[in-house]
Amino acid sequence: MPTRSTPPNGAPCWADLWTSDVEGARRFYGELFGWESTDPDPEFGGYFTFSRNSVQVAGAMGDMGDMKANNRWKVYFATDDAEATLKTASAEGAQVIAGAMAVADLGVQSVFVDPTGVDFGTWQPGSFAGFTVLEEPGTPSWFDLATRDHDRAVAFYGDLLGWEVDQQVKNAQTTYTLLRTSSGGPPVVGIADASGFLPDGVVGGWTTYWRVDDVAAAVAAVEQLGGSVAMPAQSTPYGMVADVVDPTGAAFRLHTPPA
Repeated sequence: MPTRSTPPNGAPCWADLWTSDVEGARRFYGELFGWESTDPDPEFGGYFTFSRNSVQVAGAMGDMGDMKANNRWKVYFATDDAEATLKTASAEGAQVIAGAMAVADLGVQSVFVDPTGVDFGTWQPGSFAGFTVLEEPGTPSWFDLATRDHDRAVAFYGDLLGWEVDQQVKNAQTTYTLLRTSSGGPPVVGIADASGFLPDGVVGGWTTYWRVDDVAAAVAAVEQLGGSVAMPAQSTPYGMVADVVDPTGAAFRLHTPPA
């Protein structure tokens, strides 16, 4: 059970859901992953958190007044200097949605759309570090980006977050690049060339993989809880995976690593 007190610079450090059905999300993810949820906090725009075994694992919020939820999970990456990251993102062609906003003493948040059209966030930890437990059931096990412009994405995130290429896997359908942080260690994210299979009008996006004990059983639970299956459980060199969608249309991936 990997644990950490603070994320390495550039590593995925948090994920949250913007949902049009707050109570439905609390029920769905609670039953699927065994998560407990706090009540939406008016002081933070109705934001609430999910936890498992008293450890926070994700955040969520509902509509923001006239701004309606897009029913998507967003991934955040750690930065030790939010202002410098903001400047680099702007210089490298990202659109700034929310720039270097302090969230009480918890940390500093920024939200961007990258040059390929995909949204993501950064987080400079204060009293809140983000994920502290990884790769056990109900916690994140991987993150990857499907993009129409693979090379641009690899260059952008490398410049922004200091990622270094660990290896590239190529076949007739795609190139998949594994990247590690500048501090070394194993890869923390993957970037896939999805130009050959993304539907028309879809720019791509970041996907969070949630660890489960049994992907097939979790897929069945998703359907029983009112969600749907975009890709049935299948075996890969990295374990069993399935693409699923919650009842509002928010997509995520289920993952069980190889035995």
